[in-house]
Amino acid sequence: MLHAVIFALLPGLAWAQGIPGQGVAIPNFWDPRAAPERPDLTGFRTIRFLIDDEFPPLAFPGLDGNPTGFSVELARAACERLNLTCTIQVRRFDMLLDALADRQGDVVAAAIPTTAKLRERFAVTTPYFKVPARFAVRLDRNLPEPQTKDLAGKKVGIVAGTAHEAFAKAFFPGAALTPFEDLAGAQAALKSGGVDYLFADGLNLALWVGGADAAGCCGFAGGPYLESRFFGEGMGFIVRKDDEILRRALDYALQQLWKEGKYAELYLRFFPVSLF
Repeated sequence: MLHAVIFALLPGLAWAQGIPGQGVAIPNFWDPRAAPERPDLTGFRTIRFLIDDEFPPLAFPGLDGNPTGFSVELARAACERLNLTCTIQVRRFDMLLDALADRQGDVVAAAIPTTAKLRERFAVTTPYFKVPARFAVRLDRNLPEPQTKDLAGKKVGIVAGTAHEAFAKAFFPGAALTPFEDLAGAQAALKSGGVDYLFADGLNLALWVGGADAAGCCGFAGGPYLESRFFGEGMGFIVRKDDEILRRALDYALQQLWKEGKYAELYLRFFPVSLF
């Protein structure tokens, strides 16, 4: 039953590609039937990407001090695919959209969720990244993959007041939901065996599962949850509404980067533990 719910709630994930021998799922947010054309960019200007550098692994300072991260390197790859000259400019996160509106840059590449309110001001490409909800379990517990019938009576840790709590209440009615004030507390409870499962933000869980704090205790169980009403529409490159040619060009580049394997290469570089 839960598998049916999962796939019904995945309209934004066309399919995920497994890397042979690695068991790593690479998300694909592009319709394989779509064939966007490359706009004529003859004589196009230098494109100025605006980023923040405080949201690893999407954007952060590299060892040489220059910005890097999944979003940053994807922006550079899109420029290379389009044969455009681009620059990367760092701004404070809360200043990015105003800087774009004031024409201090041309594209925002940051962890800004795509919403109806955002679209009122700007144009956005097809999402290149989404943060799914995931279940995590202790690897030594041999618990079944989380399905509705198997969650009945099981302690499921959630962070209070989050979309994950709301989703769990709606779709896992038999589970014994155990709220925590923050994710760190919920992760500690899972590690110590205080809860059977943890249902939370897949990005932070992936960083924890693969990091020193988890000490190899835990891993993902079950598939990703991407229902946009709870977890948002994802993140795309943001441009001004009067830059339609640039938006189309970036959409074209992103799909080509997926088809040519560059997206997968970057994903594996920055997400060794896949969110999906």
